[in-house]
Amino acid sequence: MGLRKGKCYSRLTRPYTRKSKYKKKAFIKGFAANKIVKYDLGVLNKDFEAEFSLLSKQEMQIRHNALESARIVIVRRLNNNIGPKNYHFKLRVYPHQILREKKILSGAGADRLSSGMSQAFGKPTGTAARVKKKQKIFTVYTDKKYEKAAKEALKAAIPRLPCQAEII
Repeated sequence: MGLRKGKCYSRLTRPYTRKSKYKKKAFIKGFAANKIVKYDLGVLNKDFEAEFSLLSKQEMQIRHNALESARIVIVRRLNNNIGPKNYHFKLRVYPHQILREKKILSGAGADRLSSGMSQAFGKPTGTAARVKKKQKIFTVYTDKKYEKAAKEALKAAIPRLPCQAEII
């Protein structure tokens, strides 16, 4: 079985916290590794003329695999169109929220096996970044002559994210 859909985790509700008289059952012991490889790419110590950012139009959670997918698209387009020495790319959110999933059995007789689903704690499956309205997700710094290529690279990443976004 693969990943659940992004809409299962996109709402910004407070996660259920298990309270137990036994301390070891009251917290998450471990979680999956972060898939995001790099947060800063390109030339890091140069001052550029222009700054373009991808902003979220709504509050939601974005999973780490969606952020990595969008980052790969942006960086590949920037390298192909601008060149690796003419930009600085920055990922501005960090996936710190641990996502949990309670496995559900299906098939004949599953109604007797999967009881107790109200506020089920579940096992950690990944992480997500909590994004507020008008918060910057990605930023590209470049020169004025590469303005169009930078905007197109950010625009190509919007379908990879589960939220509506705008470029500023």
